[in-house]
Amino acid sequence: MDVLFIHQNFPAQFVHVANALKKRRDIRVGVVTDLANEQPDHFPTARYRWDARKAGAPDRVARPYAIAAARGRMVARAMETIRQRGFQPKVVVGHIGWGETLFVKDVFPDARLITHAEFFYSPTGADVGFDPEFKGEETLDQRIQLRAKNAALVAAMSETDIAVAPTPWQASRFPGEWQSKIHVIHEGVDTDAIAPDPTAYFRVPGADLTLTAKDEVVSFVNRNLEPYRGYHIFMRALPKILAERPRAHAVIVGGTDVSYGPRPSAGESWMDIFRREVADRLPAGRVHFVSRIPFPNLLSLFQITSAHVYLTYPFVLSWSMLQAMSAGAPVVASRTAPVLDVVEDGVNGVLVDFFDVAGLAERVIAVLARLDHHRGLRAAARASIIEIFDLRRVCLPRWTNLVLRG
Repeated sequence: MDVLFIHQNFPAQFVHVANALKKRRDIRVGVVTDLANEQPDHFPTARYRWDARKAGAPDRVARPYAIAAARGRMVARAMETIRQRGFQPKVVVGHIGWGETLFVKDVFPDARLITHAEFFYSPTGADVGFDPEFKGEETLDQRIQLRAKNAALVAAMSETDIAVAPTPWQASRFPGEWQSKIHVIHEGVDTDAIAPDPTAYFRVPGADLTLTAKDEVVSFVNRNLEPYRGYHIFMRALPKILAERPRAHAVIVGGTDVSYGPRPSAGESWMDIFRREVADRLPAGRVHFVSRIPFPNLLSLFQITSAHVYLTYPFVLSWSMLQAMSAGAPVVASRTAPVLDVVEDGVNGVLVDFFDVAGLAERVIAVLARLDHHRGLRAAARASIIEIFDLRRVCLPRWTNLVLRG
């Protein structure tokens, strides 16, 4: 049985299921990915050369679909090459987000197409217009562009035989006529590796400081520090937290780029803008911006943190929150839709309104003040991740069975 994975940055979300299938003697795994993908080839791989400048489109409303279709055409050519070499997948697995799966059926009409259905855009009920600070004035053109942005997703879903969404809320964002084909299966958390460790310690990069679970540590982690993930809310709450807890340190992990939403004015980063806003109220030596760090270091931070703050717009749920909970971290999180799929206030975490700066500070201070009391919260956080998101016992078997059903 041949199985083909398509992803511009493979292995990405498919790393675990692809590796599991690779170990089977009765399955041959192939990959199509972007030539610019810097991940090493551990599978037979065909690469396509992609240049968005060649996609063209006279109108900006049409451009998102034109770009997706142009990428899909390049993927189709790569698939045709491997088809001519004798690779005939019974199953093709891909992501709907960039147009890569649009023309799978034109090359492999008999293959079953499984797509990762991560997010469907909408002018209401999700990220768009959620934060009044960055909302601006909505225009007809903006609404049209958002609907047009879904055009490639609609086309991809229409060709999909089975779709996989990582969380119930993310699945619910797709139109009702597709709900019957969507399975809710997360990529999975390796709870065996991401586990509590009472001996863990975290060396703060660039500082002569080592933190352990005996210290008061407030952690905040995202790929990039930006409003979509509540960085502005966290920074505004931080002065009060550190004033009330004079022994506490804040460790902030994340880059200065933008993953989601608008960019700030030229030459600035969201990190600098909101750090500058509260800089005169932050104690010297107790706020540590550590940029991006290797995962072993990040795991150590999760293992020693006293309160892990996770905030998000109604959008794709971050892996970092699940990893922190798996490591036994007490999580203080925003009461937003993706978080509510996982966290129950007072049971396995602490919830606060996304925009409530004072409330966030108070909840974090309360957690820091009663660390022993929150041992049950830590245990419940980890238990919930094991129950729903465990890689080896829950998610990977479900993903693998889905593929093997052909």
